[in-house]
Amino acid sequence: MRLSRKSDYALRAIRHLSLLPKNELGSINSVSEAEGIPREFLAKILKDLTRSGLLVSYQGVTGGYRLARLPKEISFLDVIEAIDGPIHLNLCTEAEGCRCEQYNRCQMKEFWGAQEKSFKKALSREHFGKYRNIKK
Repeated sequence: MRLSRKSDYALRAIRHLSLLPKNELGSINSVSEAEGIPREFLAKILKDLTRSGLLVSYQGVTGGYRLARLPKEISFLDVIEAIDGPIHLNLCTEAEGCRCEQYNRCQMKEFWGAQEKSFKKALSREHFGKYRNIKK
C-alpha cells in the first residue's frame, strides 16, 4: 500500500493550517507556496477537505481556509480517509466482504483484519495538535 500523492499533500496542507495563529485564514496561494503543492491540485484537495468537514472555507478577497476543529481533534486517519476513502490493506477487510472464492475458508483474513485495525489505530493516534509546539 502506498499513500496517494493527494493524501500526502492533504496532510501537509492540514499541518500548515494547524500552525496558523487562531482565527487566521490560510489562502490557497500561501499554502501552495509554503508546502510546494501545485495550486490547482491544492484547490481540489482543499475542496475535498472542506466537503468532508475538516476545513471551513471563506469566500472573497480576504477569504481562505481554517480548520473546522482543533488540531488535536484531527487525526491523520481523518485526513487520509477524507481524501482516499476507507483504508483497506486487503480485499478481505472491505465492508462488502471479499468476493474471493476462498473467503469462507481463508486463513489470512483474520491476519489482515488485525493488521488493518492496528494500522488505523496508529493513524488515529497521530494528530495535528502536536505540531503547534514545534517552532518553524
